[in-house]
Amino acid sequence: MSQPNDISTLTEESHDLLGDAISLRRSLHEWPELGNHLPRTRDEVLAALEGLPLDVTLHETTSGIVATLEGDHPGPTMLLRGDMDALPMPEDTGVEFSSRVENAMHACGHDTHTAMLAGAARLLTAHKSRLHGRVLFMFQPGEEGHNGAGHMIDEGLFDVAPLSNGEASPVTGAFAIHTTSSLPTGFVSTRRGPLMASSDVISIVLTGRGGHASEPFRTLDPVPAACEIVQALQSMMTRRVNTFNPGVLTITQINAGTTTNVIPESAHIKGTIRAISETTRRLIHDGVRRVAEGIASAHGLQVEVELRDGYDVTVNDDDYAGRAAAITKELIGVDRFIELPTPVMGAEDFGYVLNHVPGAMVFLGATPLDKNPAQAAPNHSNRVFYDENCMTTGIALYGAMALRHLSPA
Repeated sequence: MSQPNDISTLTEESHDLLGDAISLRRSLHEWPELGNHLPRTRDEVLAALEGLPLDVTLHETTSGIVATLEGDHPGPTMLLRGDMDALPMPEDTGVEFSSRVENAMHACGHDTHTAMLAGAARLLTAHKSRLHGRVLFMFQPGEEGHNGAGHMIDEGLFDVAPLSNGEASPVTGAFAIHTTSSLPTGFVSTRRGPLMASSDVISIVLTGRGGHASEPFRTLDPVPAACEIVQALQSMMTRRVNTFNPGVLTITQINAGTTTNVIPESAHIKGTIRAISETTRRLIHDGVRRVAEGIASAHGLQVEVELRDGYDVTVNDDDYAGRAAAITKELIGVDRFIELPTPVMGAEDFGYVLNHVPGAMVFLGATPLDKNPAQAAPNHSNRVFYDENCMTTGIALYGAMALRHLSPA
């Protein structure tokens, strides 16, 4: 009989589950859904979980699913998360199971996350007698900018009921996997502390006085001021932001004017702010407002500055990230784990989960071993390709993290 801490068989067991995981992944990939309401995806997941001894709760404000497996022994609850939504973009991979939905594609690996989590539910069911506590499988919609995790938390994700014996079982750990084409298949990487950045939106509207392009002295032209603001924001980032606590500010849109001989009344600037600490995040917000208002005033223009908070920084708990690294090395080998030297400046709403409980997210490589990850199409590309063999590692890692967290001390 396996000991509570033994994870030596999980990779082999996960390989036996790979066929079902591939089938589910390909079905989700063919029929991607966007946002927080994913009725077809929800039905596919429920079908994959059918017959397992799970207590399933369907969220009402979104298509979120919470499936709970109670172990044979009392203990706390461990949360495992997989996101389910796709991106609003075309697919040009040419794979036989390409998206059949116009302008929708699973280009960030969420189809693999969902399939791996369903596989982990089946894997851990087979080890139910070893679980000292409960596993909460969080199938989350709306990660791609729709705050799905926040909605699930607001609807009571952490309000777990007592165990069947009446004992409390609070959520004391959380774990998530994110597939990436930037690592070889089956390799895993993560780091302690900040893993992914916050993601906020900049919107600046400058309003002046329009007129004929041949008589700029009779107008209040917002275009030069908009250009000046963009340049000044870049200087502000280099002068005001601590090099060792970095942030990124990128202006992605400047919209003004309708033709060549008219000075427009207004100009609109849009962009994004990324930071790996709340301190830098707020410093950049203050700087944007100060720069925009100061330059607008100098040009005699009115200005409206909107800084809209997006996702928080995703911060791995130090101890939990260390545990994830150690378990990964034990499970798949020391040479297949990579310690990330710096955070990734993309954003993730799993950070909201980690604001409530200690835990970690790791990146799982999905580029075929005979390919160069540096040349592979990246996540969010219309040509990104994920090697489905990576899901064996993902299923096993989900299972190993839960078994170790829910083992007796």
